[in-house]
Amino acid sequence: MTRAVIIKSDVMGIDPPELGAKLMGSYLRKLCRADPKPSSLVFYGTGVRLAAEGTPVLDALEILHKAGVDLVLCSTCLGFFQLKDKIQIGRMSDMVEIISILTTSDHVVTL
Repeated sequence: MTRAVIIKSDVMGIDPPELGAKLMGSYLRKLCRADPKPSSLVFYGTGVRLAAEGTPVLDALEILHKAGVDLVLCSTCLGFFQLKDKIQIGRMSDMVEIISILTTSDHVVTL
């Protein structure tokens, strides 16, 4: 069974952003201990910032990556935010693959 999590923002929730950043960090660190883990984390929008230089959640993403979770980053979003050369973890992909991941996954969760 395949599971995908869409991370569309670098924060969880709307306001205040400091709380949202704390919640996102907590979510990703707790996800490291979850069983089963998702097959993929798909990052787009400001969510791609979580995989770039200076990210406060690199520790959690490294654990998830080592556990076999595919970290997929929207290349259009990375280009828009000028982060293509600042990726710390994960791999760039395009909307064609992102659509494939989302349409073939048994479960999709959007944050």
